[in-house]
Amino acid sequence: MHVDRLLPWFHLKSVPGIGNHLIKRLIDKFNCPEAVLQADPDVLHHKGGLSQRLVKTLKRHRVPAAAEAELERIHRSEFEVITYTDPGYPLLLKEIADPPPFLYVYGQLEMDSGNVAVVGSRHATGYGVETTLNLSADLARLGMTIVSGMALGIDTSAHEGALRGGGRTIAVLGSGLERIYPASNRKLFHRIAANGAVVSEFELIAKPEAHHFPLRNRVISGMSLGVVVVEASKKSGSLITARLAIEQNREVFAVPGSIQSFKSAGTHALIKAGAKLVVNAQDVIEELLPQLAIVAPAAKTAQGTEVQMPSLTALESEVLAALEVYPIHIDALQERTALTAPKLLGTLLTLELKGIVLQLPGKYFQRAGRKRSS
Repeated sequence: MHVDRLLPWFHLKSVPGIGNHLIKRLIDKFNCPEAVLQADPDVLHHKGGLSQRLVKTLKRHRVPAAAEAELERIHRSEFEVITYTDPGYPLLLKEIADPPPFLYVYGQLEMDSGNVAVVGSRHATGYGVETTLNLSADLARLGMTIVSGMALGIDTSAHEGALRGGGRTIAVLGSGLERIYPASNRKLFHRIAANGAVVSEFELIAKPEAHHFPLRNRVISGMSLGVVVVEASKKSGSLITARLAIEQNREVFAVPGSIQSFKSAGTHALIKAGAKLVVNAQDVIEELLPQLAIVAPAAKTAQGTEVQMPSLTALESEVLAALEVYPIHIDALQERTALTAPKLLGTLLTLELKGIVLQLPGKYFQRAGRKRSS
């Protein structure tokens, strides 16, 4: 790997006082780290918004020996490094306030338009494991890419389920790629890379420090359209991922468990707070459909039925987002969308023809996918 192109990134990231949030702002304004490093001090102050003190720090700073040693390790490794401006950098991750300036990648990061995170307890029950395996497999068969943290328990089951469903999966580590954690998942680490990617923002030999995991969690939610939480206690780290997802304007889903199990107390709290209750993969797809392009040309459900995920126009997405799984009258829908009656009815007809909206007697409409209650 040619690491010369990475030197300016490591240089900028190593400047004291310049973190991920500020790097994103500088790159968005100057386009590349080289331009930031070479910019005139007055330009950095006025255009970049840096204080005079920080400008002086940046101009005096030199690449530390540790960064140069890391670049040498990268050169000798089998891993790739993708920077914020590279075409292969996850588009969804670019949207968050503090994306990593670069990611270490083992495997292949494709332009996945249908990433869904599935996370939960490290100490999962048999119910949690089986539910996660089936849900992840079904989502994978529908063309979704499963994102998780490769921890024991629910995370491992999420990756295993995606592989069982013949789909792609992405693991985001809280350690470096040369410090596989947990070590018992070494084989899974390589299987994920062969059917997706393992990524980390931490240097290759970074240990799984406790403060790394909240940072890892923001990447898991940041590169996903939504986060599904399966089995989480009230103090679970998975609830941090859910909170980050909300801050990042992502969808949050929760799988219900036994009311007698403390391991589902966190997921039940999420449902009470407004997270969508998930029983099957269709519950997730229904909610994310307005945000999806064509996820899979021809995917199959667990029953073997082929499913075509239709592409939607901006107007169709707007109308679909206003609908619910419960019937809503055309007048209320028109009030929600502020569309003219002819435009709204025409769009509803198109959605109905695509099989994702149902018209009921009395000019009521609802999303397809569930039977109307009697």
